[in-house]
Amino acid sequence: MKIKEDVIHRIIGKLDAILAKMNEDEIHHAETMEDIDSYYKKSAQNLLNYVSFRSFDVREIQKHLKNLGLTRFVNAEGHIKASVLTIRHLLGLAVSHNEQAVLKKQWSIKKGRKLLNRNTKDLLGKGSTNRRVRIMVTQPREAANNYEMVREMVDMGMDCARINCAHDSPEIWSAIISNIKKAADELQREVKIAMDLAGPKIRTGKIIPGPRVIRYKPQKDDFGRVVEPKQIILESNPDTLATANTLPIRTGDLDGLSVGMLLSFVDARSKHRKLKVVAKNGGQVIVESRQTLYVEPDLVLSTVSNEPLEFIVGTVPFKENAIVLKMDDEIWLMKDQQSGTPAEFDVKGNLLHPAKISCQMLEVFDYIQPGDRVYFDDGKIGGKVTEIQDEHVKVRIFLAKENGSKLREEKGINFPDTILGFSGLTPKDRTDLEFVVAHADIVNFSFVNRKEDITELYKVLEDLDALDRMAIILKIETQTGFHNLTPILLEAMKTKNIGVMIARGDLAIETGWENIGRVQQEILSICGGAHIPVIWATQVLENLAKNGLPSRSEITDATTALKAECVMLNKGPYINLAITLLSNILSKMESSQNKNEPMLPRLKSLVKS
Repeated sequence: MKIKEDVIHRIIGKLDAILAKMNEDEIHHAETMEDIDSYYKKSAQNLLNYVSFRSFDVREIQKHLKNLGLTRFVNAEGHIKASVLTIRHLLGLAVSHNEQAVLKKQWSIKKGRKLLNRNTKDLLGKGSTNRRVRIMVTQPREAANNYEMVREMVDMGMDCARINCAHDSPEIWSAIISNIKKAADELQREVKIAMDLAGPKIRTGKIIPGPRVIRYKPQKDDFGRVVEPKQIILESNPDTLATANTLPIRTGDLDGLSVGMLLSFVDARSKHRKLKVVAKNGGQVIVESRQTLYVEPDLVLSTVSNEPLEFIVGTVPFKENAIVLKMDDEIWLMKDQQSGTPAEFDVKGNLLHPAKISCQMLEVFDYIQPGDRVYFDDGKIGGKVTEIQDEHVKVRIFLAKENGSKLREEKGINFPDTILGFSGLTPKDRTDLEFVVAHADIVNFSFVNRKEDITELYKVLEDLDALDRMAIILKIETQTGFHNLTPILLEAMKTKNIGVMIARGDLAIETGWENIGRVQQEILSICGGAHIPVIWATQVLENLAKNGLPSRSEITDATTALKAECVMLNKGPYINLAITLLSNILSKMESSQNKNEPMLPRLKSLVKS
């Protein structure tokens, strides 16, 4: 018993140190606490207590508490000081100490849970009666003119509709919102409307286009045999561009063609090809080919007859170009908006000029430092800054496919090591906010990096007389935003109804794939300490939404989302199937998992008796 008491005394000493740190930090942040909205006073204090608690390594304490059959603080973020005092009190009783008077003064465990539930309801609505976790669904453009699709989303379980201001227009947004409200009224369900501000676009700029050429290819089987000829519509419209199924004719009278006639020509690869007329429909002529052909502007088509007719092809679009990057290649990130170019080599394969690409947001160059990592296209290509010049930044590639990775224009760029100090609120965001505050319930604030971003957003909302009535979801999608999460939350808690979205796509690139599991768990814990609802986003059931069939890992990911208060689904042709499956998963799993806590229902078979 002596050894056990020594262990208990040692744990009590460490718990006392943690409590002293909590009290010290409360005094240190007293001025910050004065600006917190009364709605969040207790939550802000608990957040500070939780951050104080996590400044200690408590793994040894956890092991001893497990051996004593006591809680290990695993699910205590929402009521951390009360949990520490409770354990301190119980251990004190074990060695004849009585701390009950101190314990009674603390925020209770039950109240902490109730507060998170209340905040979730205020932010995201009442939700479904058969599940705790809400479902947010990104609206496709089709939702503007397809009411039945929207109605089915609501009927299947959508609790919150997300509209991305980076796409479409206020006219489209208005039509989508009208359909959502109509469906919610008809089905007597509460559906919140959240609108994403686009935020700064850190993307690759234009790349010089490829040649004007278009390929038409028949459908073939695995043995290369044609199973379906390629049909092309010829039309007399020199002002249009050729497409995958149409070819404009600049000169020549298509009325002179008849079914069965052949058109002969030499294509862009100097291959002799023929097209057969198979149908006429008004001013259009339908031809087909059983061979692959490459067509360029001004190509001449001639009929195979005694009196040939000639037709000259009209405008063909430029072929999209790409920069191929291999391991150890160098690319210059240009400080102006010149079009990007692939690397140039001489006839012997020696490098003449490295590849170049611009960045659409020039402000990033004010913050980039040598040694900073740069990732392109959702992390598919990675490099490191080796040198900074007046007109460009040199980047050495360390991540690419063995045979090279293609970098195209309008692809995302991430700077995980760079502290970007510019505002996350762009001029477009400020304009879009006028629409958002007039039509939506929630504003989703993209690329939150610093508490100053929150201050700026609140000032704009205050000027629009909307600060007190708009709910706000903070999208954490950068390494800087994650590191600054506590001051960001404390600044955000100066008003009511806030939430946090874990934007796992960019966040995984920024923090590293090996760290994203820990990072998202830390965000859940910190937000739990502040009683702030969390939205679990990016690629949830994405394969199902896009292709109609989920992967096994997607199902596991969906069940992990039970740790959050809301799950976001992205658009896709099978989105309603994804909503249905997710709703069923969440409803069934909640009997055995309540947020972070495993529950133990009676074991039962999946087979119906």
